[in-house]
Amino acid sequence: MGASPMYTQNASTAQPAPGQSTQTATDVADVLIIGAGPAGLCLARALSGQGLKITVIEQQAEAGISDPAFDGREIALTQHSAAVMKSLDLWDRIEPHSKAQLRDARIIDGESPFAMVIGHQLAKHTELGWLVSNHLIRKAAFESVQHAKQQHGDITLLTGEKLTDIHATPTRASIKLASGKSLHASLVVAADSRFSVTRRMMGIAAEMHDFGKNMVVCCMTHEGPHDFAAWEWFDYGQTLALLPMNPDPATGMHRSSVVITLPSQESDQLMHMASDEFNQNVARRFKNRLGAMALVSSRHVYPLVSVFPNRMVSTRFATVGDAAVGMHPVTAHGFNFGLLSVEALAKEVIAAHQRQADIASSELLYRFESTHRRATRPCT
Repeated sequence: MGASPMYTQNASTAQPAPGQSTQTATDVADVLIIGAGPAGLCLARALSGQGLKITVIEQQAEAGISDPAFDGREIALTQHSAAVMKSLDLWDRIEPHSKAQLRDARIIDGESPFAMVIGHQLAKHTELGWLVSNHLIRKAAFESVQHAKQQHGDITLLTGEKLTDIHATPTRASIKLASGKSLHASLVVAADSRFSVTRRMMGIAAEMHDFGKNMVVCCMTHEGPHDFAAWEWFDYGQTLALLPMNPDPATGMHRSSVVITLPSQESDQLMHMASDEFNQNVARRFKNRLGAMALVSSRHVYPLVSVFPNRMVSTRFATVGDAAVGMHPVTAHGFNFGLLSVEALAKEVIAAHQRQADIASSELLYRFESTHRRATRPCT
């Protein structure tokens, strides 16, 4: 199903009268995706090759999404997420040495030397999942979209563009950009972070919980082995996480992503410590169970805020990724849930398109919302 004929006759596409300036530029798509983070790009890739016209709007310049910088975050991927990434042509674009096995998980409470172990033996795989750096997932998603764009010619990526307005009627959705361009589509999808401006423009409120703490993340080497087990340590006054990585490529030492959750004043102090002092401080926090530890990356800090919108859809509008569910990082399921939303929405849209039905009908969107709510908040 291509662009509907009703989109071809509108005031903004009319030719200017003699002596008048050209009117605001317009364009038409089947699906407009706001945000070219990993969720938005994965949705574009999932819809590509199906006869749909897809436009992705991103506020950053293209350089910021084509080769994103390291941001400290290691993403814990379930086996299902890895399978989805393979189907979307992301997985093999990430070098094997950059994908670390997550074989087991250890839950530690306070000063106890013991841990509750969740072992891979419970599953049919030799690992519970995988750990991959966030910036590498983003880069792979961009490369996959570029490949799909060349192969199918159905994706337009507009970078350096800021959304200024959105309006939806029962027959179509329209957006305006700061550049003056207007775009129309059957469906608009917000994929622009847990603090989604697009979602807010649509009048959708969200439950936000600010935990009043920050998360300091970095990569560190350490003397003791991690045995490819993730640690989640609920200690007094702090929460520690250790996410196993492959050995340091320069030294061959054991290496992990370290996550320390603290009140903001303490996290600020940790961020500004000299490297040697930081190394000693972190080793003490881990009760020296890993021996000496050394910083091998930049440090990054993120506020802990979870977000759950009151609705995930509206008239010709849907949310995916963190715009649909912004999880507390301790769950390690943020991007996993993001991929679930992409998978669920793409399935509905493609099926509707194949039967020549409306790809943004209220029934379709509410069905998607129900599916994703069950997956992300099973108690409601």
